[in-house]
Order: sequence, then C-alpha cells, then structure tokens
Amino acid sequence: MTIATERLPVVAQATRRRASLSALLDRQDVFSWLMMALPLAFLAALVGYPFFYGILLSLEDRPVAHAGTFVGLRNFVADAHDPVFWQVAANTFIYTGAATLLKMVGGLGLALAMNQHFRMKNLVRAVLLLPFIVPTVLSTVAWLWMLDPAFSVVNRLMVALGWPRPGPSWLGNPTLAMVSIIVINTWRGLPFYGISLLAGLQAVPADLYEAASIDGAGGWARFRFITLPMLRPIILIVTLFSVIFTFADFQLVYVLTHGGPANATQLFATYAFDIAMNGGQLGLGASVALAMLPALALLIVLLTVYLRRE
Repeated sequence: MTIATERLPVVAQATRRRASLSALLDRQDVFSWLMMALPLAFLAALVGYPFFYGILLSLEDRPVAHAGTFVGLRNFVADAHDPVFWQVAANTFIYTGAATLLKMVGGLGLALAMNQHFRMKNLVRAVLLLPFIVPTVLSTVAWLWMLDPAFSVVNRLMVALGWPRPGPSWLGNPTLAMVSIIVINTWRGLPFYGISLLAGLQAVPADLYEAASIDGAGGWARFRFITLPMLRPIILIVTLFSVIFTFADFQLVYVLTHGGPANATQLFATYAFDIAMNGGQLGLGASVALAMLPALALLIVLLTVYLRRE
C-alpha cells in the first residue's frame, strides 16, 4: 500500500471535521453566541465585577483603609432611617421625571421642526448636536459661570429687562437650584431625543400623510393618528435610555451644586459619592448606590407598560 493510499482516510476525516464545523457555525444559535461572547466577556469584566463587588461592600462596615466587617443588611436599615436618604430619593424622582418629560416634548418638537425643508438644514442639524457632543464637565462649567450670582449673563440680561439687582441666586436657592439642573439636563439631552425621533419621522411613509390629507384629516389629526403611533417604539427606547442616564446622573449635578444647597439637589449618585469618598464609609455609600436599582427597575417597568399600552 502506498503512502498516498494510507493518507486518504486521514484526509477524509479532516474534510468531515471541517464540514461538521462549518455546519455548526451555520447554525443561527451557535453563531449568535459566538458573536456575543466577546461583548459578554467585556461586560462581565467591566460591569459584572464592580456590580457584585458593590453588593459585597454594601453588606459590610467598610471604612476607608480598613478591612470590612460583615454586617448584613444593617447599612440598608440605616439608609431607611436616614431622612436625608428619603429627600435624596424624592429629589432623584423629581429630577428624572421633569427632565425626561421636558426632553420628550422638546425633542419631539425639535424633530418635527428639523423634518421640515429649509435652507442650511444640514448645518442646523449639526449645530444642534453640540450640547450632546461637548463633554459634560466642560459644558457644565460654562453653565456654572452663566449662573454665577456676580458674573451671571442670565442675571445681567434680567436686570437689563427690569429685574431688581442683583438678580436671583440660581444655585443658592433650593428651588431655583433644582430648576437649574433640570433645565441644563434638558438642554443637554434634547439633541439625543431630537435626532433619534427625526430618524423615526423620516421612516414614516409619505403615502400615509397623503391619504390622510385626501380623507380630510388636518395637521393635528395626522400628528395624532399617524406620527405618534409610528414613533411609539422609538419614543419607548429613547425614553428608557433617558430615564437610565438621568436617574444615575452624577457629573452635571456634582459640578454645579455638589448636591446643595442643604441637600436640595442631592441625587442617589452624588449622595453615595459623598458618603463613600468624602465620608469614608464605603459600605454605606455602596448601599445608597444599590438603592437606585429597585427604584430604577420600577420606573422602567412602569414606563414600558404605559408606553406599550394601546
């Protein structure tokens, strides 16, 4: 028997292996898992480990530079008896609800305006993205100067229009401070809403509007029965993202007010940071941060049910 004849079974076996491997990769479920393997590993390393480590910290009495002592749910019980914690919870819900509603309404109006035909439309769209593109800390520092009691451009304009000098203290008054961070968060998030909804508007078939116009439907009827139903899935997704980002907001609030005055703008993220880093209580700070999860999950579920309801 020649060498070539002896190699035939080996070659046939290798060919069968390659064929079986190719058939395995052609299966949709196997290929999907292979494509998700790297992102899942990335999430496990950069999200999963900090998350579970945060849970471990929340169950310990862990001062900075000291070993932790297991205390169970004592940190969460301390949070429940802390009046500042409940003020923080109320602040977070007010901040998230007001900013999300303003971004939803304003973003829809912005998308409708940008969907019209006018000169230099592409340039206007590019400029409108600037608030979302500029780094959060940089744009927030600019707003900090604009709202400064002594150098505020806003106050000077109001005084020029007849407001008594020196103008309101935007970040020193509890109510005005909350209004200020809501307005700035809305300003920053409007482009995200506007561009996302604009993409949805451009996907609506023009034939639907033409047919509705022929049937005698006015502008409001076309908006209510065509535009809104067609945009519902996009509104759902964009609102979910907005709720998540706004609920866990840290940079904007911390740069502007540090949670003040008198905890009037303190949110879950900023309060957890203050307790853990400034107060040196890592376990208690982790418990405050984890307290966001049930509230955020409840918000997402309620929002999903409401927006998917016919």
